[in-house]
Amino acid sequence: MQNVLLKLGDALENVKILQEKLKILGLYNPVITGKFDLSTQLGVITFQEENNLDVTGIVDEDTWNLLFELTKKDVTNTYINYPKLQLGSSGMYVNNLQRKLKALLYYTEDINSFFGIETYIAVKRFQFHNDLTTTGVVDDETWSEIDRLYDNLGECAIENIDDDYIIYIVNKGDTLYSIANKYGVTVDSIKQTNNLTNNILSIGQTLKIPSKTNNNIMYTVKKGDTLYSIANKYGVTVDYIKQANNLTNNTLSIGQILTIPSTNIPNTTTYTVKKGDTLYSIANKYNVTVDSIKQANNLINNTLSIGQILIIPSTNISNTITYTVKKGDTLYSIANKYGVTVDYIKQTNNLTNNTLSIGQILNISL
Repeated sequence: MQNVLLKLGDALENVKILQEKLKILGLYNPVITGKFDLSTQLGVITFQEENNLDVTGIVDEDTWNLLFELTKKDVTNTYINYPKLQLGSSGMYVNNLQRKLKALLYYTEDINSFFGIETYIAVKRFQFHNDLTTTGVVDDETWSEIDRLYDNLGECAIENIDDDYIIYIVNKGDTLYSIANKYGVTVDSIKQTNNLTNNILSIGQTLKIPSKTNNNIMYTVKKGDTLYSIANKYGVTVDYIKQANNLTNNTLSIGQILTIPSTNIPNTTTYTVKKGDTLYSIANKYNVTVDSIKQANNLINNTLSIGQILIIPSTNISNTITYTVKKGDTLYSIANKYGVTVDYIKQTNNLTNNTLSIGQILNISL
């Protein structure tokens, strides 16, 4: 009987490694949690069934060792003489490591030849994104993958990169959409910069990412954000943001970077909703219709919240006046006064009945 290493209910660091290995093999789909839950157990059972192991759902030595063997990357002899690096290491090899990880956009701190917490985090990120065990220790396998990707950069690309661009090496699972989101640019700008004729990428491919975004605002999606709330915050429309970021639906993810175009939408102004406001009163204030405000702001109902920012589309209505309802006024008397019909006033002001209130503002187009 093999020693039990991991089982249902465990919450250990090695459970993360187990989940990573299962994910590489396509046997585990949820996020890496470090908790041996039912999804993890199902992955273990499937792995054991496919490899003629005792089907127990428990990770013993045989299961553990085979998982490592089947997910091990090929290591070229060029790199196996590199030393193993970990927290506390220092010297020329750490300098080499930091320089390469910085070129690959995983390490952003100063190159100081000391393997501190920032280097440790950068190594773990690199390992996770490249289907390596995220130990934070740079072994032969990690060295090999770092050098393979670094060599793809080419010296010219690293040393002579234009200030307007940064270099990105395509990782497994990358898409033009995910890379564009990461750097707050559009898919089209990446394709145009790299002369791409389609959206197909290959692992290890070098891309130039334009770093200038024409003074656009970069917004990082936070918990609770929606396209609607972000559009309101910056006084643009949902469709405007979707178009600028090549979004095909309204789904957002926390940490996603959105480009908020700085170009002003023509013929619009913004209004901050105050206590007591209604779409009807705001429409009256700006001589527009309720429907035009709803359409400009992608509203599906008439509910407003205090502090909400609305886009008010301009309508160059010529010869339009506003009339404040007084005591004794009726739609009929006002229509007669200005030579228009009752129905015309109702239609212009989105009225569903003939009831008026003192102080109400009506738009009268002459």
